[in-house]
Amino acid sequence: MTRKRSSLAPAPTVQVSVRQGHVAAQTQEYAAEKIGHVASYSHEPVLFAHVVLQRAADPARERPAMAEATLDVNGTPVRAHVAAEHMWEAIDLLEERLRRRLVQLEDRVHTRHTWIGLAGEHEWRHGDLPTARPEYFPRPVDDRKVIRRKTFALEVESPDEAAYDMELLGHDFFLFTDLSTGRDAVVYRRPDGDYGLRGAVAASGDAETVSPIVLEGPAPVMTEEEALARLDMGSEPFVFALDPASGRGRVLYRRYDGHYGLITPS
Repeated sequence: MTRKRSSLAPAPTVQVSVRQGHVAAQTQEYAAEKIGHVASYSHEPVLFAHVVLQRAADPARERPAMAEATLDVNGTPVRAHVAAEHMWEAIDLLEERLRRRLVQLEDRVHTRHTWIGLAGEHEWRHGDLPTARPEYFPRPVDDRKVIRRKTFALEVESPDEAAYDMELLGHDFFLFTDLSTGRDAVVYRRPDGDYGLRGAVAASGDAETVSPIVLEGPAPVMTEEEALARLDMGSEPFVFALDPASGRGRVLYRRYDGHYGLITPS
């Protein structure tokens, strides 16, 4: 069944930006039209819509066309990021993924505490195919820098809710504060399709909300320099560690341009 927005609020003007490479004006208009149409699937007003298109210059990339979008759905961010061989294909994939994110958001309002398990025909299920992510640029270790630092007020929630937020935002990991312990933790996608969880997190006692999350133990205590060295040496996409000074959790992660980003709690 097709879900349409019940309100009479007009669809937002979609802002389209080109970050890298050449994207024809006709393709940009197509992106604006497709993502604007997605807003009709939201039961809440979409206050803002931004699409970023980019085409990687590296001819060896299998999916050089990348598209990402952020919607502000009445104050809640909904984000998706896809990659494809052609830009038109990437835009179509982006529309489909955003539509599913909006269905997730609507369902979450009604079933926030029981989102794992029973799923309807159009709902997200654990085991769905993950987003086709861009490939990491093979930047030499000596050239890598922390070029982006972001500070957030972390959500205080259960691991199940954190995993849901991660899916809703289209991220590969999500930093949060565990509701039971008050300690920072991170949930992320594992290569086997399950979720991994790192940090001092209490096990859930509610059998109806137990999700496929693998607890991998507490986080190590590391300085930023030690976390950088670990990220340089391994193939992990991120390192979650506790700040020796504050005891708060932070995530140092690999960006697709080969540099690093750092997320810390406010």
